[in-house]
Amino acid sequence: MNVLLLGSGGREHAIAWKISQSNKLTNLFIAPGNAGTILHGTNVELKLNDFNAIKQFVVDMSIEIIIVGPEQPLVDGLYDFIKNDNETKDVFVVGMSKHAAQLEGSKDFAKTFMTKYNIPTAAYKTFTKFQIADGHKFLNSLNAPYVLKADGLAGGKGVLIINDLQEAKDSLSDMLVGNKFGIASEQVVIEEYLSGIELSVFILTDGKDYVILPEAKDYKRVGEGETGLNTGGMGSISPVPFADASFMKKVEDRIIKPTVEGIAKEGFEYNGFVFIGLMNVDGNPFVIEYNVRMGDPETESVIPRIKSDLLDVFIVMKNNGLSNVKLEIDKNYVASVMLVSGGYPQKYATGKIITGLDKVSDSVIFHAGTTLVDEGDVLTNGGRVLTVTSAATSLKGALDKCYQQIQNIEFENQYYRSDLGFDLL
Repeated sequence: MNVLLLGSGGREHAIAWKISQSNKLTNLFIAPGNAGTILHGTNVELKLNDFNAIKQFVVDMSIEIIIVGPEQPLVDGLYDFIKNDNETKDVFVVGMSKHAAQLEGSKDFAKTFMTKYNIPTAAYKTFTKFQIADGHKFLNSLNAPYVLKADGLAGGKGVLIINDLQEAKDSLSDMLVGNKFGIASEQVVIEEYLSGIELSVFILTDGKDYVILPEAKDYKRVGEGETGLNTGGMGSISPVPFADASFMKKVEDRIIKPTVEGIAKEGFEYNGFVFIGLMNVDGNPFVIEYNVRMGDPETESVIPRIKSDLLDVFIVMKNNGLSNVKLEIDKNYVASVMLVSGGYPQKYATGKIITGLDKVSDSVIFHAGTTLVDEGDVLTNGGRVLTVTSAATSLKGALDKCYQQIQNIEFENQYYRSDLGFDLL
């Protein structure tokens, strides 16, 4: 089977690593990929917003399955483009329609969906630039801290959590009128603050049936102890110790089942992942957000725990057999620690030579922002550069192994958090 995987980050490297292990695979192409994905398939220079070029490649290479890694092509309608073309309509896309992708593409759309299907979430209201006074009134009715979310896609950085009321009001104006997050903040969702501990739950669904993947917890803040600026994620761990059978039963009954039922009732075309960002509030799960793809860096700790053939699962789903899938999950703990460029998530340099990758053992390196040059050197090519991923029978053991192997890797201004799991150990 010929497979095209779209994306270039750590999530895509982890998926490529897993897919390449399948005996059902003939050829794996990754577009555009990175210096790590090239170890598992063929990198292809395709732009993710050039749907015509993607379609032509699919036709030329007899691609049977397209796996869409990041959210933007889905929100922009790639699924619909492929399915509505006579030459590619029979290609299976691990993704969903543009309309269904609004579960991630619009915070307001997602909150309306949750309310309609009685899915527990924080109280909220949505405002435009013509409703700033109403937004201030709503803020007055809430207790600090105040949560402001850009309605559209903002690269994981469109959420502000603010303790001061006046600062929250100023930030609302900055988002709606000052275009703080561009068109993403033409609408802003203001939510009540939920106090608890976060985790991420993932399912794969065909819009009728579903399978639950391992849960994970990521660490968003750049600084130790979850301080400093929000990032795309500084690392992740799986499983999450407090997500025991009792808690996960609540998640399935109160959130997963009504989510999939809602997808079916809305008639969404959906053959892909649902990332459910949750808050555990006194033992009860509340939805913070939906994503319509796997998370990053959670994928780097979730995928290694899946022992089943992932490509085979996609093939079964393509043939409407998802209800028969039983995933085999490794019981070991997996930790992924992200190495980032100094200065991230603000200004940082790229093009720095990475050394010591060949010295890492008993762990897996997933590349996030890297490129390979003709001389054979691997260079940094982003804010988040690599994850070191390790497994052990305990969370501490997995983390210790990560930090031990990190000592082998060097690039200029390398930075990582040394306290992952501090809130769970």
